[in-house]
Amino acid sequence: MSQITWTIPDETLAALGLNPSELGAELRLAGAIKLYELGRLSSGAAAELAGIPRAVFLSKLGEYGVDTFTLTEEELGRETRV
Repeated sequence: MSQITWTIPDETLAALGLNPSELGAELRLAGAIKLYELGRLSSGAAAELAGIPRAVFLSKLGEYGVDTFTLTEEELGRETRV
């Protein structure tokens, strides 16, 4: 597994009221959600990047204003045909 290190100003941590570990988790989640939203990661891969179960990841999407499911009208029609 790879590791990425960021330098975060102490003022940013103080403004957010987070410790480095909490901010790291929040940044991982936000990044994973954005990559999912852009279609670059599946929900499973994004959840893995965020370090949380897929069900929890999917439940967090709404908090970030991201649709859980992004089907076109045509795709939805195919999915709902009996």
